[in-house]
Amino acid sequence: MTENLLTVRGLHKVYGKRDSKFEALRGINLKINRGESVAIVGKSGSGKSTLMHLLALLDRPTKGEILLDGTNTSKLKQRQLNKLRNKEFGFVFQQFFMNANDTVLNNVILPLKIAGVSAKERKRRAMHALTIVGLESKAKNKASDLSGGQKQRVCIARAIVNDPAVIFADEPTGNLDSNTGAKIEEILFSLNREKDITLIIVTHDEELAEKCDRQIRITDGRITSDEDIAEERELAEMAQEEKEERHRKHLSGDMDADGLRDDATVSHVKVKEVK
Repeated sequence: MTENLLTVRGLHKVYGKRDSKFEALRGINLKINRGESVAIVGKSGSGKSTLMHLLALLDRPTKGEILLDGTNTSKLKQRQLNKLRNKEFGFVFQQFFMNANDTVLNNVILPLKIAGVSAKERKRRAMHALTIVGLESKAKNKASDLSGGQKQRVCIARAIVNDPAVIFADEPTGNLDSNTGAKIEEILFSLNREKDITLIIVTHDEELAEKCDRQIRITDGRITSDEDIAEERELAEMAQEEKEERHRKHLSGDMDADGLRDDATVSHVKVKEVK
């Protein structure tokens, strides 16, 4: 049974007032289950990044509610929101947002410092996270010495160091070449599958969106489609497996050209002759 993690009810976000008023989101309703990989897709200005910022509790809606694991976040004070966000969420952005003059290890440790974790435990967990992304050997390097792909892997390590329920990724491969981007995608989807981390990706990259379980498309602040790609993919795979099995049986002589077993065909003919 799927477990609902995020519930959004009647979400609106308005910027500015009077003549400069802009309605970025216009009544969003959706549910995201634990362990899903979800692509939020839309053109520039569609509202996709605004939605992600609200889901991630980085901003408050003008109207509407966001429930996280049953908790109505609109009723929480800012300090409570900050604590909840640091505990439950990890972030991977197109821009790396790293302290370039500090070490890789210290960049990864930051969320644990905010959470008040002891120095010894911070280092242990940060090194474990760096090992997951294959950068444990770079722990003492300055962040400025890394390539773009390595910086993004450090960001992923920082995102998972608190063992989050959700990773929010905003155009995570936008500044990377195709080969490096593919490696970053592989890491993110592996975390989703193996650690059951809910993955929410904001992107305009159709190929990346196709790899998610679900695609939510936004236009002018409204959801225009919400497709369960995982279910469609599973049905297509089942149909393909059935087709291959029928073909295998046909080649082995277990079925005739119409896909019926030989003995069933003979019995059918005999019944017709009796009649």
